[in-house]
Amino acid sequence: MKSLLKLVKSSNKPKMTPNHVAFIMDGNGRWAGKKGLPRISGHRVGVDNIPRILTHLEKRGVKFVTIFAFSTENWNRPSGEVDGLIRILQDSLDNQTPILHKNNVRIIHIGEVVKLSDEIIRSIRSAEDLTVHNDGITLNVAFDYGGRNEILNAVKSIISDGTPSCDITEKHFSKYLYTSESPDPDLIIRTGGEIRLSNFLLWQAAYSEYYHTKVMWPDFQEKHIDKALSAFNKRQRRFGKVLETSS
Repeated sequence: MKSLLKLVKSSNKPKMTPNHVAFIMDGNGRWAGKKGLPRISGHRVGVDNIPRILTHLEKRGVKFVTIFAFSTENWNRPSGEVDGLIRILQDSLDNQTPILHKNNVRIIHIGEVVKLSDEIIRSIRSAEDLTVHNDGITLNVAFDYGGRNEILNAVKSIISDGTPSCDITEKHFSKYLYTSESPDPDLIIRTGGEIRLSNFLLWQAAYSEYYHTKVMWPDFQEKHIDKALSAFNKRQRRFGKVLETSS
């Protein structure tokens, strides 16, 4: 009888909608390789997949999305692939920004810009300015992003501002992060089968739920989102606490 009651209570449990979902979009190059295509073709298909994913997440009630587009370590890839990824960023800013703006998406770049061309920096700022008042999904695009680098930059900025050590709290520190305008991610999804954070949102992911799938990013569809959200709903988010259980 007790097990039956627990089953009924579990089935009546209200579904949680993650407020912020972050993606490590892995598997683009391998997807292309399996199809006999150059790696950069996989990255292009992966970028084209993003608007569809955003549309479905918005239908599910998600308000913030962060995508890991290019890491600080990705500069170490072959120059041809790096150049291709930079071109994809430029093309995406030029072609997808108007579409995302029409769909009420706010775009925020998180990461470094010092290695990017003036043209791309202008396109990034233009996309941010155009969409700044949109109140649909907020899309954080992590390009030339590294979690350790983000934390170091935050520390340097706090020191530069002369903040007394007694005033440095977790809340205060978070204001110096690239993601200062977004809550911490509730759910981090990694495609492509790997099981690691890869220097992604190290501070923000302290209590994020993690979900990984072997599905490569270009093949990641609405049904895979629903599966991830279903798994998220089965988690117990304790945040260090002990949940009360009924006898």
